[in-house]
Amino acid sequence: MVKFKATLFAAAACFGFAATSAQALDLFGPNSIFNPLPVQQASLPADPAQQVEPTRTLVDDPTGEQAGSITIDTKNRYLYLSLGNGRAMRYGVGVGREGFAWSGRAHIARRAEWPSWTPPAEMIKRRPDLPKFMEGGIDNPLGARAMYLYNEHGDTMYRIHGTNEPDTIGHAVSSGCIRMLNDDVVDLYDRVKIGAPVNVI
Repeated sequence: MVKFKATLFAAAACFGFAATSAQALDLFGPNSIFNPLPVQQASLPADPAQQVEPTRTLVDDPTGEQAGSITIDTKNRYLYLSLGNGRAMRYGVGVGREGFAWSGRAHIARRAEWPSWTPPAEMIKRRPDLPKFMEGGIDNPLGARAMYLYNEHGDTMYRIHGTNEPDTIGHAVSSGCIRMLNDDVVDLYDRVKIGAPVNVI
């Protein structure tokens, strides 16, 4: 039953987020845009049924973007974080399914650790089986971290976030958000800061 509910919630989780520990936009402060320091292994609640190896690996940067930029290759299901000096960290991701794919430029305007989820009213109307609110945690479809994508028009309603469905990584299954393994999204979250540019191609 828990797995069934998790799958049901994750299918709709992309639209409608309420965050805990959210950060305000700060493009020029000491924590802005990019943290080049190495990070430790993620510390996550144990869930033996969902223990999977992280996908991240250091590669030559194919994007041509500046250090601290995120590029999401939706065709090949990869997210690249440009590190500078021709190198990038590459992560496997899940992307929007048919009818929900998108492309364009945005930036990270908010971040949250173990975000809660509040589906909007229109989603509840379409899906009355969804909860009106879900606390952050290992069973939440947003996973361990969420990064909120904004553009010149404001909130895009798309996020880069973790998942409680690790088997969906590498597939087009979401409502447009970019899914990552919880271990990978914690690593990315610790490397990028508010204001980091995001290019979805």
